[in-house]
Formats: sequence, structure tokens, C-alpha cells
Amino acid sequence: MSSKMTTDIEIARAAEKRPIQEIGEKLGITGTDLIPYGHDKAKVSASFIAGLKGRKQGRLILVTAINPTPAGEGKTTTTVGLGDGLAAIGKKAAICIREASLGPNFGMKGGAAGGGHAQVVPMEEMNLHFTGDFHAITAAHNLLSAMIDNHIHWGNALDIDLRRIVWRRVLDVNDRALRDVVTGLGGVPNGFPRQGGFDITVASEVMACLCLADDLADLQQRLGDMIVAYRRDKTPVHARDLKADGAMTVLLKDALQPNLVQTLEHTPAFVHGGPFANIAHGCNSVMATKTALSLADYVVTEAGFGADLGAEKFFDIKCRKAGLHPDCVVLVATVRALKMNGGVARADLGAEDVAAVKKGCANLGRHIENLRQFGVPVVVAINHFAGDSEAEVAAVKAYAEARGAEAHLCRHWAEGSKGITKLAERVAHIADGDAAQFAPIYPDEMPLWEKIETVAKRIYHAEEVTADPRILAQLADWEEQGFGSLPVCMAKTQYSFSTDPKKLGAPTGHMVPVREVRLSAGAGFVVAICGDIMTMPGLPRVPAAETIRLNDAGEVEGLF
Repeated sequence: MSSKMTTDIEIARAAEKRPIQEIGEKLGITGTDLIPYGHDKAKVSASFIAGLKGRKQGRLILVTAINPTPAGEGKTTTTVGLGDGLAAIGKKAAICIREASLGPNFGMKGGAAGGGHAQVVPMEEMNLHFTGDFHAITAAHNLLSAMIDNHIHWGNALDIDLRRIVWRRVLDVNDRALRDVVTGLGGVPNGFPRQGGFDITVASEVMACLCLADDLADLQQRLGDMIVAYRRDKTPVHARDLKADGAMTVLLKDALQPNLVQTLEHTPAFVHGGPFANIAHGCNSVMATKTALSLADYVVTEAGFGADLGAEKFFDIKCRKAGLHPDCVVLVATVRALKMNGGVARADLGAEDVAAVKKGCANLGRHIENLRQFGVPVVVAINHFAGDSEAEVAAVKAYAEARGAEAHLCRHWAEGSKGITKLAERVAHIADGDAAQFAPIYPDEMPLWEKIETVAKRIYHAEEVTADPRILAQLADWEEQGFGSLPVCMAKTQYSFSTDPKKLGAPTGHMVPVREVRLSAGAGFVVAICGDIMTMPGLPRVPAAETIRLNDAGEVEGLF
């Protein structure tokens, strides 16, 4: 099976998809427990999920990666391939990944459903509107925004200080012009003018609440706990004070139910939730993960971007909050990406350069070292590209093995499950053992600033972490208010261990400046915004949207 002359979308369109009811039956989900969205996707009903409580849980496998580069790493592709590989060797497996945001799809990243012969389908729908979850999150978030301004317009009985409204609006499109705006212009009928701004939907606290909630009641509790503003006496105003939590939960009722689709090889795949890992917590929903663990013997999930962001947040936020215990970590790397970390320009990646691979392996080694701090076994997956030489692959294997982490060459992109069988067998064997002794890298009782320093120094290997005194005072205030036990969610560039995206490899001696902190009381974490990272991305000079269109057959072109 070769895909050299075939694009991802052509492979996806040629797929022989099974009816979604048949996919559900593989996990014991009957047709009456599925809410179909067409023939090839469905939501799993809340009543069915509620009936799974108390079931024995399967093995949880996290797929993460080295820092992303333009050369490509293939984390989602490997997640899908490993799920198919486990199924191919006779294991009852399921996959859990995030939904795609329209922002990067129309910006520069492209689709997010895997690639080659390791894809989740229907690819086009998943990368566009899918089942409408993101639209529901956007609507619920902005309903709360409207209710804040409406409350102030009609007398401000809660005594909200217009200068201390912390709730921003959201949109699932990259639009830098909306980062800082003034609303309420136009006189008395339009309310009070005030400064505000937009974040991208995946950075919304509503997204985080939905992805961490156990059920509708828990979701409404989290939504109500969200702090939207402060009064003149600096006491917090919550969403429930505005009586917004009930209506928001209504808008999110269907969105909370996990989405079920399939891989090209018909392995069940839950695709649900989508917080970015560079500005949010980067994991698919707890609902989807726990549902999969109750139905499958092995669940393969992923966390966004490199392990310094996605894996750290998966362990320190999602697993801590949801009581999850991962059994194995697969760290994805490519020869091409390691060469870029070793100083090779993108245009020169085709030429063999073993020395650059060895130099770039410092990035791989840093991630292996970091992941071990969480007490979970690490296996390296070398995602194969056609131009990789045997000497380059051998260099990566030798480097990983010298650090006590076995490495496997994987050809799932070109060969599907057949190309990743050895990795699947090893991962299943490791997950079935007792090697995992998982623990987050900091305790709940550690002060907030020390938690930020712990991540920056132990994971990013920073020499110093800096912040304005007002930020330290803000953290101290939140601790006095009872939020000191929350974990921290670091918002940082995904391209480097540092806050400088140009510092590749494994930099040391750098400084991490904390520019801003935000309290996500409903989601249950404190966001630390570091360096120049933006919670509303902008479009590149030539956005992908310029080449996306419908062809004469009515098919989407340019999205992948």
C-alpha cells in the first residue's frame, strides 16, 4: 500500500466507511444510545454514559511529541496509527483526540485528523463544523458576555466595576484586530463604553469547563463558578450571580456528549473538545476519555503540541482533576524535525545529515527526561518519512536507547496498522505491566508562584522566572480567596522550551517572563501568560483560507 502519489484528502475520500452504528457496536454501544449526525458520525447519549459508572477501566496511553517544527511531527497521525495497530493485533482499542478549530484550519496549520493511511474520517466535516460543538461553546460564552453588559445597562445591581470586567468575548477565527476593542459606542441605547477584547474559542474558559466536566450538573457548577468581573470593593462576580449558568448549560447540553467517528481501519474514535495547548490545557474532554476507558481495553489519546506543553498539562491538570492514571507515554519524533532542531533549514531537509540529527536529538532527550519526572514509561515513535536514511534513523534509535527509552520506526502513514505493529505490541506490553507510578510534578498545596516556577524550571529548564509585582500580588490575593490549591496552565510558545520561538533544541539559562495571570475558577486552574503568546492568534501573510474552495463536484479543496 503506497500513498506517495495520493494526498491525505484523496485517501480519506476513498475510504469505505462503516455505518456509525456498526462502529458503536464494537464498543457495546447500541444504536439507541447513539444520536446520529448523518451516517458516519454520532454523539453518545448522556444516559448511556451515566450507566457506565463503576466499570473496570482500560489502559490509558498518551501520545505526545517533541517541539513542533514546519517539518512536521505527526502526533495525531501516530495516535490514529497506534490505535489501529492495537486493534490489528487483536486488542479492543479506541482513540480519543480533540476537535479541530477553524482558526488554524483557515490560518496556517491545516486539518487535524491524522494523515496518509492513519486518519480519522469524515475528514472534511471534522475540520469544519462537525457536530457544532465549537459553535455552541462560542454562543454560550458570548451569551454571558451579553448578559454582563445588559446587567450594567439596566442599573448594575451587582455594582460591577466597569474597569474590572475580566470576561472577554470569543470567536473561532484568527482575527488580530479583535484582540483589544472598545464596545458600547453609540450613546445611551448601546450601554456603557468600555475596553474589551476577543480570544479564540479554544482559549475560552467555557471550553475548558466542558472538557473537564463529568456530567451536566458538574458543567453547570463549573460555569456558575466562573469569575467574570469584580465589584468596586474588589469582591468577585460569578456567572451564577448574573443567572447565566442555566442558559449556558442549555446551550451546551448536546455539545457535552462525546462524538464518535472511525479511523480508516474502522477503529472507534472519540473526537471531543479542543482547547489549544499553547494557550489552554490542550486535551480532549474528560467525558470522552472516561467513556472510552469504560468501553475499551486500550485507549490512545493525545495532548497538544510538544510534551513541554501538552503532556505537562495532561498530567498536571487533566489527570490530576479527573483522577486518571496513564500507563504509557509515546513520544513522537521525526528525522526531519530533529534535523531542523539541529540547525538545518527547511529547504535542505532532503539531504542526509546525521550530524544534524544527533545535534537535534537534544530536543528529544529533554522531552524524555521531562516525561520521566511523571513516573510513566516512555517509548519513542520515529514517524517515518520517505526521505529518511537508515543512518539517520539509526542515530535517533541509538540516542533514545542510550537514555533508556526504546525507539521504534513507524510506517503507519504509508502502510496503516501494518506499519506500526511492533510499537503497538510493545506499548500494550508496557501498559499491561506495573511500571507506571504516575504523579504530578507539584502538589496541590504548593503556592501558585512556586507552581509556575516549578514548571518553568523543571520542564522548560529556565534559569529564572520573572513577573511584575502586581502579578505576584494578584496570585497572593487568589490564594487568600481559596484558589491556592489550583494547578497552573502555562500559556507559552509551542516552538521552544523557552519563550523565544527561535530557540530550538534544548536551550538552557533562559528567562521566562510571566506577562499576565488569569483565574479560571470554573475550569479550576490559573493561567500564566508568558512572553509574547497571544490568546487570539492572527492570520499569516498568506492564510490557508485563500486557497480553500469548492470544486465543480462540490468537494472541499485546499483545506488539507
